[in-house]
Amino acid sequence: MDSGEKLVQAIGERLTSFDAARTSAHRVIHGAAEGWPDWYVDRYGGWLLSQSEADLGGAKRRLLEDAVRQNASLRGVYHKQLDRQVRTKTPEDASPVLVTGESAPEAFEAQELGVRYEIRFGEGYSVGLFLDQRDNRGRLLGRGKSGAWDLGQLLSGRAEILNTFAYTCAFSVCAALAGARATSLDLSRKYLDWGRRNFALNGLDPDEHDFIYGDAFDWMKRLANKGRRFDLVILDPPTFSKSRKRGVFQTAKDFGELTALALRLLKPRGVLLASCNTARLQASRFDDMVRGAVAAEGRRVIAAESPSQPRDFPVSRAAPAYLKQLWLRVS
Repeated sequence: MDSGEKLVQAIGERLTSFDAARTSAHRVIHGAAEGWPDWYVDRYGGWLLSQSEADLGGAKRRLLEDAVRQNASLRGVYHKQLDRQVRTKTPEDASPVLVTGESAPEAFEAQELGVRYEIRFGEGYSVGLFLDQRDNRGRLLGRGKSGAWDLGQLLSGRAEILNTFAYTCAFSVCAALAGARATSLDLSRKYLDWGRRNFALNGLDPDEHDFIYGDAFDWMKRLANKGRRFDLVILDPPTFSKSRKRGVFQTAKDFGELTALALRLLKPRGVLLASCNTARLQASRFDDMVRGAVAAEGRRVIAAESPSQPRDFPVSRAAPAYLKQLWLRVS
């Protein structure tokens, strides 16, 4: 069996390793960790999305075409050429292009752990769901380990959760499905509206939850001044962002300040999820920033866990872990 046949077989095995009726959104090829440097392929519903900094090339294109032919659940393949200057491009220029098969609708659905999400390939930077956070969203749904905090019991009691940098509100949807009341905070009205549609897709009334448009730093200070407190605060910011009020935010230097603001909103014995995907930020440095903020705020870590990346995001010497994650229960 040559390398091409092995790849097609590997794609088929990855596709069948998930129950597509409940999870049709996951990674299929994870770069160097699986022998394909600078090449990533994800599944969203009936479509594969290929991404790399280089052109796709004829050989990889043929392999993806073969994968579609051999998997009846797939309808087509798109490819997006990655660009470090993507934020300077229009959504049209940054969006993936059809490689083979049927065109995807402007908006379509994919499922993750039985939760429905709206996916859009024409939005440029991201399509609506960050797949590497699946396990963390699963914890909110009561799947997987919950550690010392028993998230199921916490959320089912109509807990108040704050989801900062909420994007399309996937964390908020999962928390709401578990019984919590969610406050979603984001700098984009468009993404918050997308989040409302995700609520509705899952039979949730978005009017029973809060959606706040604005800068996370500014609003976290406002909420603290208003006396708002939450049982769970989620910090999953982009590596880099910019707002008029604050200016530039970078996780590598500003996550400690962000954590301090979150702690002022967290109830005693509340739970904090701190996460970032900045590859150049060492896990030890990330841990120090978060725990340092806890100590500086006069709080204490009661329980902590640092989960690994999901199984479809394997780690190897060629592709070390990039995702830093800390679940903390804080005094």
